[in-house]
Amino acid sequence: MEAEKIIIGISHGDINGIGYEVILKTMSDSRMLETFIPVIYGSPKVASYHRKNLDIQGLNLNIVNSINEINHKRVNIINCVDDEIKVELGTSTQEAGKASFAALERAVADLKNGSIHALVTAPINKKNIQSSDFHFPGHTEYLEEKFGTGTPALMLLVNDVMRVAVVTGHVPVKIVADELTEKLILEKLIVLNESLKKDFCIGRPRIAVLGLNPHAGDEGVIGEEEINVIIPAMRQAEKQGIICVGPYPADGFFGSGNFNKFDAVLAMYHDQGLIPFKTISMESGVNFTAGLSVIRTSPAHGTAYDLAGQNIASEDSFRQALYMAYDIYQNRMLNDEITKNPLKTELRTERGGRVE
Repeated sequence: MEAEKIIIGISHGDINGIGYEVILKTMSDSRMLETFIPVIYGSPKVASYHRKNLDIQGLNLNIVNSINEINHKRVNIINCVDDEIKVELGTSTQEAGKASFAALERAVADLKNGSIHALVTAPINKKNIQSSDFHFPGHTEYLEEKFGTGTPALMLLVNDVMRVAVVTGHVPVKIVADELTEKLILEKLIVLNESLKKDFCIGRPRIAVLGLNPHAGDEGVIGEEEINVIIPAMRQAEKQGIICVGPYPADGFFGSGNFNKFDAVLAMYHDQGLIPFKTISMESGVNFTAGLSVIRTSPAHGTAYDLAGQNIASEDSFRQALYMAYDIYQNRMLNDEITKNPLKTELRTERGGRVE
């Protein structure tokens, strides 16, 4: 498929946060249209409110009712919510939660039927979006139910210097140890290894595995999860050809810069991986959901109610999320071609210097 035909859907997230600010700032750069066709799932009225409030010039949105009406040379927006919706900047409201889900649901439907090729989600409020239709801790778990492949989805944070995945995602810290099993860690290692190959074109990925306890348990003195759960899972992964090293004490691993030696890091729980990641690149990191049949990325930040409406939020992370969705789509296409006929691809590469 030609590059200009790639359609990326964007769900608008919480209308009272910085979602529209980072979306509109990014889309005001006309160079975006040179790479892909953007389709915002949201509200033209709310977009207009934010555009006026932020004084964003030179951006005209093409308002359509469905994906079939989009203009391939414009930034498109599909109206997914009631026109009477009210923006209350910096505030969590039930109305905003409903609008978040309405846009996400519409985008997911088009993603499922192949009308769009990837999805970038602006931040939601995980509490106000809760309803009988959305009863998940976040996007990751919702999309896993819709597009899971039989193994657990994997939250993978990516920036220019590291890739950090987590075994347990949005779960309370007090149950992390109970959630960790040899089976779960092995499944996450398999998903991570396959994603590094397919989505990031890394031939033989090297994965660092972190311990759960301080000092990685100090050989059982501080905890036994490393001995009884983590190491056995790593041994099973090694039997399947996965290169994994550890378990490392998390503090020394990041503090020493050891992460530079690996293609990815597997942390045991959310904050263990995300705190060092966001310390390094809060404004440019991307959250990618590995292990799905579809492509979904998002900026690595939240709704940031405290910044809403002030025109000071950085759009860098959102822009990188768009670029990564595009790149992963291209990488998957290349991977499909290579695995379908590796000999033919190898010959073409040798003769032409690149795969056409």
